[in-house]
Amino acid sequence: MRIINTEEITRNIKEMCIEANHYLSADMNEALKEAASEERSPLGRQILGQLKDNLKIAAQDMIPICQDTGMAVIFMEIGQDVHVEGGILTDAVNEGVREGYQEGYLRKSVVGDPIIRENTRDNTPAVIHYNMVRGDKIKITVAPKGFGSENMSRIFMLKPADGIEGVKDAVVLAVKDAGPNACPPMVVGVGIGGTFEKCALMAKAALTRPVNERSEIPYVRDLEKELLDRINQSGIGPGGLGGKTTALAVNINTYPTHIAGLPVAVNICCHVNRHCIREL
Repeated sequence: MRIINTEEITRNIKEMCIEANHYLSADMNEALKEAASEERSPLGRQILGQLKDNLKIAAQDMIPICQDTGMAVIFMEIGQDVHVEGGILTDAVNEGVREGYQEGYLRKSVVGDPIIRENTRDNTPAVIHYNMVRGDKIKITVAPKGFGSENMSRIFMLKPADGIEGVKDAVVLAVKDAGPNACPPMVVGVGIGGTFEKCALMAKAALTRPVNERSEIPYVRDLEKELLDRINQSGIGPGGLGGKTTALAVNINTYPTHIAGLPVAVNICCHVNRHCIREL
């Protein structure tokens, strides 16, 4: 049994909140460079160039890559041979978020009640998803989610008869409805199957998969490519100002579902698609 103290978890969460908000992940950085070289629209190339300049300045001057530093979404894969001591794990995660947003001078955007809407002033609580796995490690993914793109996300409770064509139409509809509001070029996370809440969680998790990695399931891999092509033929383009680069990737996760349903969730993320991953 391996022991990890909650202080180590808090420290890593703090550092990851700051890192994710100031530095673009390597896969996203490469995807933007490739998009800039392939974009045919002059205005689209100009927008992508401005985005690249913004990312460079943010990293050099330690300025957030977006003013909306998001609500902290945390995925924790906890090895069953790990024992966490020193306090409650959820408290340790939230303390890491609190310290990261305060020490990193990141915008605090969380309100304590969805109706009363009084700011918590430290960006907590985080949204935390736990999953028990084999081994003696803890894998942490910190994904600050801005709400310009989050507000454009959709869930469709399709009928089984809608099939794969219904899934395609739902994803493309969600992206077209989002248009410029999701700060394209976007990354599109899709969850297919499970239940109402499971497909949404899969779509969220799909955004943290590197955009240069495709699904291991053959039909899903083909679906990701086809949807990316269809989305990039929409003409929305960088910043919603036209061009071929509306999305950088479509990442799809699937799960078994009920004979009577075909849940589909589309979780859209803007061009920064912030995520930071560490293993303790």
